[in-house]
Formats: sequence, C-alpha cells, structure tokens
Amino acid sequence: MKRKNRKNAPIENVTNGRVKNKNDAPMYEINGSFPENGHTMYEVNDHINKNKPTMYALKTKKSAGNRWLGVACIILAAFFYSLMSLFVRLSGDIPTFQKSFFRNLVAAFVGFALLLRSGSFKMKKGSLPALLGRSIAGTVGILCNFYAIDRMNISDASILNKLAPFFSMIFSVFLLKEQSSAVDWCITALAFVGAAFVVKPTAGLASLPALIGVLGGLGAGLAYTFVRKLGKNGERTAFIVFFFSAFSCLSMLPLTIAAYRPMTWGQVGWLLLAGCAASGAQFSVTAAYKYAAAKEISVYDYSQVLFAALWGVLFLSEVPDFISVIGYVIIIGAAVLKALYGKKSGK
Repeated sequence: MKRKNRKNAPIENVTNGRVKNKNDAPMYEINGSFPENGHTMYEVNDHINKNKPTMYALKTKKSAGNRWLGVACIILAAFFYSLMSLFVRLSGDIPTFQKSFFRNLVAAFVGFALLLRSGSFKMKKGSLPALLGRSIAGTVGILCNFYAIDRMNISDASILNKLAPFFSMIFSVFLLKEQSSAVDWCITALAFVGAAFVVKPTAGLASLPALIGVLGGLGAGLAYTFVRKLGKNGERTAFIVFFFSAFSCLSMLPLTIAAYRPMTWGQVGWLLLAGCAASGAQFSVTAAYKYAAAKEISVYDYSQVLFAALWGVLFLSEVPDFISVIGYVIIIGAAVLKALYGKKSGK
C-alpha cells in the first residue's frame, strides 16, 4: 500500500542526519528511521518548504551480506528467547503474574534508558490505540506462554508460541487490510494441524496447559500485528518496548502484590536473567528485520525450538515424545513452505 507523500528516490548517502538521493535532489533532514519489508524507511522533512507534510525516503540498496546479518540476528533472538524459557522454568514455583512482572521490569528499564539517551519520550501521533492493543495482547501472550512453560516441556511450549506468525497473518487481514492467498491459508491450516499433535486434545484435562500455550501464540501474533502497524506509522522501537513493558508491569503489579510469594536470591537472579534474555531477544528481532525482509529470515526463528529442546535435555531431563516431534516437523515444515512460497511469489 502506497504511503501518501512517500519519496521513493533511491538514497545515495545518509550523513550528518541528512539524506540525499542519487538524482542530486535537495537534502532532507532526518527525524528518524524504521524497518519496513527489509528496507529502511527514513522519516524526513522538506528543508525548503517547512509546511509540507512528512515524506518518506526508501533506502533500496541491500546486499547479500545484510541478509545473512539478518539471519544471524534472528537466530540470536531465538537463542535469547529459548534462554528466557529456561530461566523462567528454573526460577521455580512462583506465580505466573510475579514471573511476568520481573521479566518485563528489566525490559522497561532498558527501554527507558534508550529513550533517555535519545532525549525524547514523544509518541507519534495516532500511535496510542495500536500501542494499547500491542500491550494488552503482548501481556496476555506472555502470561499464557509462562503458564505453559511451567507445565510442559519447554520445547513444546516454544513450538506452540511459534504459531504467532500464522495468527499474525489472520489478524493482518482485519487490522492491516492485507489479503492472503489460498496457498497462505492452506499452509496456515497445516501449521494448526501440527499444533494439534503437540496439544493432543484427546488427552482431556492434561491438554489444558497446551491449549493455553496456543492462546499465548495467539496473543503474540496479535501483538506482532500491532507492532507492524506501529512500524508503518513510524513509531520508534525503544518507545514500543518501553510502553509495552511499563504497561505490563503496571497491570501485573496488583496481582503480583496480592499473590506475592517470597523469593530466594537465586530465584530473583533467574528472573532477572530471564528479563535480560527477553530484552536481548526483542532488540535482536528488531535488528534482524532491519537488515532483511521477513520472507527471507522468518523461518530461522524456529531454531528457538531446537535450542529449547537442547536446554530441556541438558538441564531439565525433558525428552519430547514422538507425537510432539511429529508436530514440530509439521509446524516447522509449514514455516519453510511459507518462506519458499513468499520468495517465489515476491511477497
């Protein structure tokens, strides 16, 4: 979808806070930048006519080296998220609300520090509804994910959380007006078939944590959709992270106080490590999608399941059963098909 007043001239250089295109057009002052579809969008103002609306210049230069840097960042994010799951489990028998509070407290401080360094806490006009939607959906997603992590193999909980991209495709139809092809819908249906192998719905009450894990994937998928909407609006990553983390902490605080369980220093340490890992993952994901398009790197995000399975075997004596492994193969296979189809169709 074309953005009004977007300036698509290829950028030749970006220096000293200004941008110049290869046609030697006038220099434009940069207000900020954000990733979109593997490129970098620069928010700029016309230096001649100050009354003109904000324009956007698209940086079209992209190398194979950037793509592999994006792959490295997305694998690093998967590594951090798997560590977060391990640390949450190792923190022991603590209420889910309490775990969520401490997990987001670290990310809130990181986001606050970055905004303080930038010298601006200003929110983009029109971002508030999407920020609230992202925060509510993300908070629900984290609570459900932590609940599942505490009651399932962490590799099972991780693969259910990785249904998020497929849920995001569904929500994008309604929130971003993005239409998907019949092939996309078939691949999404295949992913949910794989989820059924992990959930094992015939297991009755025993499958409740798995169903909540699926709900966590739904919350994460909705949150990602709102993040994309915010990115298109030019909202800064640090502000999104700070707003969500602060919102989650404040919403969890009353429940954390009401059901607070005293912790040992060891448990506090595990939760702080979980928060650090989650922060590292969030910023790694942002960097990954700055360097490369989603269709080129999203499939590598599923390496989180492999990391989680490894931690489960090494530290928790967890070995996924055969039926769950079938589910892993189906879901990851669906992600691979989606990536290959996206490349072929240019989506």
